[in-house]
Amino acid sequence: MDTDLTPATLSALRKILDAAELENRKMAAATGLSPSQALVLRQIGAHNSITPGAVATALRFGQATITNIVDKLGDAGLVTRARSDNDKRQILVQATPEGLLRLAELPFPLQMRFTRGFGEMARWEQAMMLAALEKLGDLISADDRL
Repeated sequence: MDTDLTPATLSALRKILDAAELENRKMAAATGLSPSQALVLRQIGAHNSITPGAVATALRFGQATITNIVDKLGDAGLVTRARSDNDKRQILVQATPEGLLRLAELPFPLQMRFTRGFGEMARWEQAMMLAALEKLGDLISADDRL
């Protein structure tokens, strides 16, 4: 029996997108931070001081994106920038006391819940999920197919 799985697949995709959108709204309402800002603040807060480049590498974000987010976090008084004592060419970022307080109040974001659950899966399950998500990304990416 051949059954069209497209509706069920689209429903599952909708569920994922809805969960991500709900998480974004809850995070913004609770903290005033976007999910990306919260991730960057978590990464900065996990270190005494860290370079923006190290944050970008750890989160797999572009350097320009990190610079933009750090600017916004700095404007909000959550992080500061200072030149390294060891290498004056290097800029270090650290969380302010207000940033650490905000960090302690952050809800457990969707990405971190996913990472925990994904890490508990067997390696073959992780590989299957990765392959399916990569294919899904290819299917829904904007291109000239339409």
